[in-house]
Amino acid sequence: MRSRFPPVRSGLATLLGILLVAAPASGGSDSPGMRWDKRIKVASGGGYQGPWRMNESEFHYVDDPAVAIDERGMIAVAWADQSRQDIFFQVYEPNGGKRFEESVNVSRSPQVFSWLPRMVLTSSDPGRVYILWQEIVFSGGTHGGEIFFARSADGGKTFSKPINLSKTIAGAGKGRLTKDYWHNGSLDITLAPSGNLYAAWTEYEGALRFSRSTDGGVSFSEPMHIWNGSDADPARAPSLAAGAGGEVYIAWTVGEEPSADIHFARSADHGRSFGEPRIVARSEGHADAPKIAVDAKGTVHLVYAESSGGPLERYHIRYARLKAGEGDFEKAREIAGPAGRWESMNFPGMGLDGGDNLYIVWELFPEPVSYPEGLGFTYSRDGGRTFASPAILPGSVDPALGTGGGRQGLLMRKLAVNADGVIAIAHSTFKKSEFSCIWLFRGEAAQR
Repeated sequence: MRSRFPPVRSGLATLLGILLVAAPASGGSDSPGMRWDKRIKVASGGGYQGPWRMNESEFHYVDDPAVAIDERGMIAVAWADQSRQDIFFQVYEPNGGKRFEESVNVSRSPQVFSWLPRMVLTSSDPGRVYILWQEIVFSGGTHGGEIFFARSADGGKTFSKPINLSKTIAGAGKGRLTKDYWHNGSLDITLAPSGNLYAAWTEYEGALRFSRSTDGGVSFSEPMHIWNGSDADPARAPSLAAGAGGEVYIAWTVGEEPSADIHFARSADHGRSFGEPRIVARSEGHADAPKIAVDAKGTVHLVYAESSGGPLERYHIRYARLKAGEGDFEKAREIAGPAGRWESMNFPGMGLDGGDNLYIVWELFPEPVSYPEGLGFTYSRDGGRTFASPAILPGSVDPALGTGGGRQGLLMRKLAVNADGVIAIAHSTFKKSEFSCIWLFRGEAAQR
């Protein structure tokens, strides 16, 4: 069976009185409080997706972008070229120029689909690059999926031989909603201030697993269970963050549950062990696609989507935070909801700058059942106490480019921010039977 994900259907949520500001199709414009450069085309491909025939499928398009940024303003983009069945990588200088004449092949497994990377980029010279992705290896179970990792010590010019972190038959990287619907890309990686690397992923059969590296990605620990999961409550969509004192935080949701809540666990010993998982906020709605980040004060920030009508309904974007030294998250609140032609908002991303300012992006859905067609954006200048009115990311809504990408799932990490508040957003588009593209957007606060 081909991997799938469900578009969001409209539900019972009430429209917010929020103005979503339109923007020129080509980008290179401003939205309230922000300055945006003209979008950059990173890669292009065909516009054909044939029937699912495992690794023999005829897929001719580019998709699955991930982005990272270092403190010098260097922006790295990784993506999947479905025609070549590999993960590719490119770096952009602060002036927008490409570092490499030809994009670098990271996965180098052209007989096996490689999908939905996550990436960490350091500011050393040359920078170190760490990339995690899902490879559709069929290891004997009912669903194909393994988690692979590669590293670069020369700024992405070359990468190490990929290593398999999961080694399972349980379908690693599957973020199940139901038996028949899931998103691939249910995985994450983060780099701690200590230099430790932490990786997490879920399995179709339900488990949430975690692994750590203390030697710069040369080796990883045997995967541990964070959440056992099962057919009744499979883990989905993990997100990782690491603090300066050895803390590691992980958030996730579950499938097969109409009123799924966001789960959260904490490690105080550099990921050697985790406390008992707990639920952030109980509600009758369906909570999905969490992202977490930790700021310099130790506050944990959480953003996620929630539908009051259950899965496959109309979603809103919600935010909560856990201040250092406090036991519970503050009450979650809505920061963006359906408005105008946008029926649903889902799959948020989040980043922090050096002043603990937050930046949040999400997918915009124009109809109850559809692919997304643009990106929404907001920010907070006071550590999450208040947020600016949502706006459309300039250049992300363009009918000439078709719909948004994410043909294998929308669990991605599209947003990265450095300490100076320079923002990088990666996005994919797909025009059926014509072409597909990977795009890079660069922005910064209009007043800092």
